[in-house]
Amino acid sequence: MKKIVVFCLGVLATLYILNPTAGLFEIIPDNLPLVGNLDEAAAVALLLMCLKYFGIDLPDIFRRERNDDATVEIDKE
Repeated sequence: MKKIVVFCLGVLATLYILNPTAGLFEIIPDNLPLVGNLDEAAAVALLLMCLKYFGIDLPDIFRRERNDDATVEIDKE
């Protein structure tokens, strides 16, 4: 049941971000200064959390992997 709810929230967040109504359905109008885009930011955060629940961690894609096997040798003379 929890997976279905998380999936539905992810779909709703995606639809809100894509905004198929061309701005006719907005929780907070975008023309309000400083707070106009908070609803889109919340939808993106919700979508990222839903994806992470299903094992897709998008912010982790941009992390650089460390190679612990590589050693740096310093020449001492």
